[in-house]
Parts: sequence; C-alpha cells; structure tokens
Amino acid sequence: MEGNREKRRGIFLTLAGGMCWGISGCFGQFLFQEKGATANWLVSIRLLTAGILLLIIGYIHQGKKLNEVFHKGTDAKKLLGFSVFGMLFCQYTYFVTVQYSNAGTATVLQALAPTVILAFVCIRNLKLPRGFELAAVISAVLGVFLLSTHGNIHNMMLTKQALFFGLASAVGAASYNLLAADLLRGYGVYVVVGFGMFFGGLVLCAIVCPWEHMIPLDGETLLALFGVIVIGTAIAFSLYLKGVSIVGAFMGSLLGTIEPVTAIVVSALFLGSKFQWIDLLGFVLILGTVLLLSLRTPHEEV
Repeated sequence: MEGNREKRRGIFLTLAGGMCWGISGCFGQFLFQEKGATANWLVSIRLLTAGILLLIIGYIHQGKKLNEVFHKGTDAKKLLGFSVFGMLFCQYTYFVTVQYSNAGTATVLQALAPTVILAFVCIRNLKLPRGFELAAVISAVLGVFLLSTHGNIHNMMLTKQALFFGLASAVGAASYNLLAADLLRGYGVYVVVGFGMFFGGLVLCAIVCPWEHMIPLDGETLLALFGVIVIGTAIAFSLYLKGVSIVGAFMGSLLGTIEPVTAIVVSALFLGSKFQWIDLLGFVLILGTVLLLSLRTPHEEV
C-alpha cells in the first residue's frame, strides 16, 4: 500500500514537471518571436539563473550541508557528469537541432530518449524488453510525432546536422534521467539540480558569452523570463527529477512526453495556435501511455 502511494507521488511529480516545461515553452516562444532572444542566450541564462536560485533556497534550508556532495570524490564526479553530460548536453543539443531544423523535428528526436534508456537497461541486465515496455515507447514516440508535426512527416526538416544533434539530445535526455536518480536520493533536489544547472550554465556562458547578445529587459521580457527560468527550469526540473528518483528513468522519460500535450493546449488557449484533429490522436496516445504506466511498473527501474 505504501509502495503504491509513493509510486503515485512519483508519477504526479514527474507529470507536474513535464507540464511546467510545456507551459514555459510558450514563454520561450514569445521571447524568440517578440524580443529577439536566441537559443544560446536563453539556455545559458536560464540554467545559470535557475541554478543560483535553487542554491540560495537550498542554503536557506540546508546551510553548509549543501556542500556535502563535494566531500565524496565519487559523488562530486557524478554531479559534474550530470551537469555537463546530462543537463547542459541535453539542453544545448536540443536547441542546436532546432536551429538546423525546427522545433517539431527536435522534439520528435529528443522523444527517443525512452528508447535509449530501455536499451541501456536491457544491455546492462542482459534481458530483452517486454512487450508492454516496447508498446509504451512506440505509443509515446508516435504521440509526440503527431503533436509535433500534426501528422505530416514533411513538416520534419531532417538534415544530417539535425539528425546528429537530435539523436545526441535524446542521449543527453537519457543521461540526465539516469545520472540524477542516485544523487537525488542521497543529497536532494537543491544540491543536485541546483549545482547541475549552475555548473552547466557556467560552461555554456563561457562558450556563448550571453552578455554580448542582451535583449531589452522590459516588463514583458522579465515576466517571460520568470516563466522560463522559475516555472520552466527551477520548478520543472526539480519536480521532474524528484519524480524520476521515485519511478525510475524509463517510466519518468515516458511520463515526460506530457510536455508537448501541455504546450499545445496552452498555445491554443493563449497564443492563438491552430489545433488540428490529428492532434487528438497524439493526445490519446500520450495520455494512454501515462494511464498504462500508472497501472503497471516496468520490470526494471533505474
């Protein structure tokens, strides 16, 4: 009974994080279209600022215990690996894919992350995937494809560069799902997500120099940045990764496909985006996957 309650809590947290990502995408779209923001500028600012925010909150709650992770060399290396090869790598390769193609193509390719995780788990444990797990992956990826392209494969711009960086973003998404779980159980959200974003943001800032590409910081821009940094980064990743530490990386990555569902609903309500009938099928496939996952647990959680 207690295990089922904890599982439901993990599912709720993971879904809430994915929905926050979907909401923040609308704020990001506004910054790109109306304020002239670039992907490099936004990703570096969001990671660094959200990381600092979480570390400040963490210091208020935990004090000097916030630095305990650095007292253990192995955990410190895991945290740095999560920061660079998980958090930063996933974010950066996703937006590079957008630049070489479009947002729909990037979303579909990154949605292959559950496939990467499932393959990793099966190889590590020398087991074949079960039919239920394969069905869940296919349903989720197909649902994301329908929502991101409205069922028209010609809406995908699959250049060689887009394919390379898109698949890299799927590996990055799988990495931060897999790398975060043990650290979160040992040190909590503020330490893992806070330092993960902070270090990832520092590295990216050193690469892209966002201060050289500043945009006008008026009231609309600040409100949109609040949506991206606080809702879509600090809160979203904290909820999502905490949920993943409970339900496992495979289930968490599938539940995370709720993001495009939320983004389309919010865009239709507030940005006047067109809603097509094929999107309903995508909704059904993704929400059906979520329902199935809430009723059953994959045979391996990592």
